[in-house]
Amino acid sequence: MPSSSKKGGAKRSHSTTNSVRKEKRLSEAQELKQLDDKCKHPIAGADSMQQFDELPISQKTLMGLKRANFIKMTDIQRKALPLGLCGKDILGAAKTGSGKTLAFLVPMIEMLYRQKWGPQDGLGALIISPTRELAVQIFEVLRKIGREHSFSAGLIIGGKDWKIERELISKMNILVCTPGRLLQHMDQSAGFNCDLLQLLVLDEADRILDMGFKKTINAIVENLPPQRQTMLFSATQTKSVKDLARLSLKDPEYVAVHEKSEHSTPKNLSQYYMVVPLQQKLDVMFNFIKTHLTAKGIVFLSSCKQVRFVFETFCKMHPGVPLLHLHGKQKQQKRAETYAKFAAQKAAYLFCTDIAARGLDFAAVNWVIQLDCPEDPETYIHRVGRTARYEASGQAMLMLCPSEEAGMIQGLERAKVPIQEVKLKQDAKDVKKEPIQKQMQRLCFNDPEIKYLGQKAFISYMRSVYLQKDKTIFDVNALPAEEFAASLGLPGAPKIKFVEKSKAKNAVRGSQKKSSDDEDESADEQDEEEEERSKVKALDAKKKSKKEVVPEDEEEAEVAGSKQVKSKIEKMFNRKNQSVLADHYTKLVDHDNDNKAAKARAGDDNDDDDIFTLKRADHDLGGDEIPEDTVLPTSKRQQKMSKLERTKNQGQGNKLLFDEDGQAHELYELEDEASFHAKGDALSQQKEFLEKEKKVMDRADVVDKSTAKEKLREKKAKRKQRERENMMDEDSEDDGEMVVTLGNPDDSDDQGGDYSMDEDNYSGDDNSDNDNDDEDEEETPKKRGWWQDKADAEESKKKRKVVEVDEPQTLAEQEALALKLLGL
Repeated sequence: MPSSSKKGGAKRSHSTTNSVRKEKRLSEAQELKQLDDKCKHPIAGADSMQQFDELPISQKTLMGLKRANFIKMTDIQRKALPLGLCGKDILGAAKTGSGKTLAFLVPMIEMLYRQKWGPQDGLGALIISPTRELAVQIFEVLRKIGREHSFSAGLIIGGKDWKIERELISKMNILVCTPGRLLQHMDQSAGFNCDLLQLLVLDEADRILDMGFKKTINAIVENLPPQRQTMLFSATQTKSVKDLARLSLKDPEYVAVHEKSEHSTPKNLSQYYMVVPLQQKLDVMFNFIKTHLTAKGIVFLSSCKQVRFVFETFCKMHPGVPLLHLHGKQKQQKRAETYAKFAAQKAAYLFCTDIAARGLDFAAVNWVIQLDCPEDPETYIHRVGRTARYEASGQAMLMLCPSEEAGMIQGLERAKVPIQEVKLKQDAKDVKKEPIQKQMQRLCFNDPEIKYLGQKAFISYMRSVYLQKDKTIFDVNALPAEEFAASLGLPGAPKIKFVEKSKAKNAVRGSQKKSSDDEDESADEQDEEEEERSKVKALDAKKKSKKEVVPEDEEEAEVAGSKQVKSKIEKMFNRKNQSVLADHYTKLVDHDNDNKAAKARAGDDNDDDDIFTLKRADHDLGGDEIPEDTVLPTSKRQQKMSKLERTKNQGQGNKLLFDEDGQAHELYELEDEASFHAKGDALSQQKEFLEKEKKVMDRADVVDKSTAKEKLREKKAKRKQRERENMMDEDSEDDGEMVVTLGNPDDSDDQGGDYSMDEDNYSGDDNSDNDNDDEDEEETPKKRGWWQDKADAEESKKKRKVVEVDEPQTLAEQEALALKLLGL
C-alpha cells in the first residue's frame, strides 16, 4: 500500500506540472496575440502615456524595467517607443542624458519576443556604437532590462580575444559592437551571417556616419538585408539624404524632442568660457584642481599624448585629489578599469580625449572642463553632456585662446548654446595663483621620459590645430609656439615641419594674390594706353595713307605678346636655374662652339640672339676599356675563388688627398721637399718602411702557422678517434686478420716529425688551407679495386681487424701477445 500511494503522488505532481506548463504556454500565446494586434497599427493614446506599463509590452520586459528602477518615461522615450514598437524606422534626436538608450532597447527586445526568436534563428538585432565604453554601457543596460527573457546577447569590441568571440558569435541573437570588430568578424568568422537581421540600431549616428567610419559602415551595410527596421539616435542628429539613403531607411520618422526648445543643452547646465593664453592654460588648470578638491570633473584634451603628459606631470606635483586618464591608445582592460574606477569615485578628475565625449553616463559629475577648443559646436554639446544628466545639475568651463574666441562663440550662438564669459583674475589676492612652469622644467630636466612626453604633446597639439577644417577658429600660425613649449617645461620649441610648410604656402598664396592684383592693374593701364594708341594710329593713317605702318604692327605684336598667358612649362624654362646642378651643367655645355656655329648660320655678329643655342657634345667615356688596376685571375685556384676572396688577396688602395682644385694626389705629393728631407735620406726611409712592414708580416706569419698547426692536430685526433670507435664496434670473435699497433697511437700525432711547418714549406696565404677546411669531418670510405667485386671487398673489410696494445716489456707480456695473435 505505501508504494502504491507514493506512485499515485508522483503521478499527481507530474500532472500538475504539466498543467502549469500548459497554462503558461497558453497565457504567453494569448499575450503575444494581443501584442501583435496592438502593434500592427499606430498605438492609440501614445501622447498621453507617462509610464512603461501603459505601453503594449510583455510582462517579462516590464519586470526587468521595474527591477532596474525604470518606471516613468522621458520625453524621447514617450515619443520614440510607440513608433519603434510598431516597426517604424526612427531618426531620434534629444539632449544628452535624456534616456535614448531605452528608446531603442525596449522595441528591440519586444520585436524579437513577438517573433519567438530563438538561438537557432541566428542574429536578430544589431547595435553599433562608435566607442568601446559606450558599447559596454549599452550592454549593461540590456542585461538589466532583458534578464527575464531567454535571448542570447553578446558584446563584440576590440581589445578582447577574437578567437573566443569567433566561436560564440554565431549563437548570438543580439549583438552590441563597434564597427571595426564587427567588420572583422563578417570577413573572417566562418558561419557568421546577418541574412535574417530584423533590427539595426546606430547609437551616436552622426559620429558613426561621418568620414571616420564611412568605409567601415558601407562595408557592413552591404552584408545586411535591406528588409529590416533601422533606428538612428544621437544628440546631434544627421539629416543628410546621402547618409539615410545608404542605410536603406524607408519613410523614417524624425523624432526631435528638443528641436523647438530655446537651448540645445540641458537647462540645469551652467556654461562658462574663459579666454586664456595658450602658455597659461596648465597653470589655470592646476590651480582650478587645487581650489576644487571635493569636486568630480572631466578634463577634455585634443590628443592622447597630451592626456598622458598632463596626467603624468600633475600626478608628480600631487594636487591632493585622485587623477585618472582615459584615451584610445590604452589597452581595453586598462580602459575598463579606469571607467569603473572613475564612476565609483566621489571626488576625482579624469583627463581624456573625445572617446569619453559621447554617451558615457558617469554618476554625479560636477564639472566638465575643455582645456582645448572643440572642433565644432556639436562636439562641444556632446562633451558638456557628461554632466547635468537627466534632472541633475552641472557646470561646464571652456578655455579658449585669443585667436579662437570670435569664431567659436559665433558657432555656439548659432547652435543655441547659452554660454557666459568669465574673466581670468590676475590679482594674487583674489585667486591662489601658483605658476607651475618651474616645476615642469624641473620634471623635464630630471626625467627624460617626461621631457619626451612633453615634446610629443607639443607636436600633437600643434598638429591637431593644423588639421582642423575651420581655419577661422584654428590658426596654427597665430599660436605662441615658444611660450607654449616653455610652459610645458621644454628648453625650446621642437621643430615642426608642417607649420613651416603652412607658412610657406601662405606666403606663396599672398604673393600670388598680390601679383594677380598687380597684373589686373597693369592690364587696365595697358587697355587705356592701347585705346590711346589706336586713336593716334587712326589719325596718322588718314594723313599718311601711302606709307607702311610696320612699327605699329610691331607694337601691336608686343602688346599681344605681353597680354598672352604663359603655361607652366614656359614659366619653368624662363625661370633661372638656381639648383646645385647649375654650375656643373654650364661646365659640360660647350657654349663657345655653339655661339660660333650660330654665328656661321645666321651670318650675324650679335651673340645675344644665340645665347640659348646648345650643341651636342660627344664625350669619350671609355667604358669598354679595362682599368689597369684590375687584377685578373692567373691560376685555376684563383679562378675558383669568390669575388670576396679575391678582394681580400688584393692590396689595399692608396690613400689620396684632394687639393683646392679637386685634383687627387698621393700623400707624398702634397708634402714639402724640406719636410721630406728632414726625415732622412730617401733610401733610408724606404729601408725603414720595409723593415717595419716585415715585422708586421712576421708576426702575422707566426699567428697563421700556429692556427694551421692546431687545425691539423685537431683533424688527426678526430680521425684516430673515429678509427678506434669503429674497431671497438666490430665483433671481437671475428677470425679475420689482426693488426697490432704497439705504443700509444696518439704519440705520433703530437710529434713535430709527422708534419713540418718550416718557413720554406709554409705559405702565408690565407687560402692555403682551403682544401683542408672544406673537407668533411668524416673521411670518405675507400673505393674497391678494379680486381675486386663488391662481395670480395666487403669480406676483406670484415676480416681486417686492428688491435691496439701497449708495447710488451717483459717475456710474459710477449708470450701473452703471441697467444692472443694466434687466437688461443
